[in-house]
Amino acid sequence: PYYVSINQDLFLEASLHSSDPLLKLFLHTCVASPTGHNSTTGVHTIVKDGCVKDPTYAEFYSPHRHTLRFKFNAFQSIQSSPAVFLQCELVVCRAFDYSSRCYQGCVNRSKREANS
Repeated sequence: PYYVSINQDLFLEASLHSSDPLLKLFLHTCVASPTGHNSTTGVHTIVKDGCVKDPTYAEFYSPHRHTLRFKFNAFQSIQSSPAVFLQCELVVCRAFDYSSRCYQGCVNRSKREANS
């Protein structure tokens, strides 16, 4: 566990350990929840579909494409849980493949209309 106080910045780094220098990381989705399971109860969304949802989120420069650095502000969890689990989904792409998900950035998905 990593201990952090409320309203303190939490800095994170994700790295891909590969000998291929032409791989790039992209943060697709990142959520914090009171449980370590894929649940929607009490979830605080930080990034979804590459779109920043938490105003305290910031990404930092990394000299390596295969390393992603970011931060967000620790918040009071919805259910006052003593622990918060961070779950992030990252995408690995070929560097300079501008048609890949890594270069699309924020993708707002529209909801489909339900037919009877």
